[in-house]
Amino acid sequence: MTYREATQELEEILRAIESDSVDVDELTQKVQRSSLLIKFCKDKLRHAENAINQVFNEENCEEPASKSEKGSGANGTLFQ
Repeated sequence: MTYREATQELEEILRAIESDSVDVDELTQKVQRSSLLIKFCKDKLRHAENAINQVFNEENCEEPASKSEKGSGANGTLFQ
């Protein structure tokens, strides 16, 4: 499953819940599925962040920090 597929399925579940087309028996299953999809999307985003940070931290792409940047307090992450 791709990130896009997961977010599309989440949107479909949300539309179904908002339109009241989900009966009570189905609601629990939809909420559980949504929870799994959200976890999947978060994991994908974390993996992408780590991969991007790794690229920027590689020796060939890293530029020496200026004196003003060394004390800036930036932690080098894209998402917090």
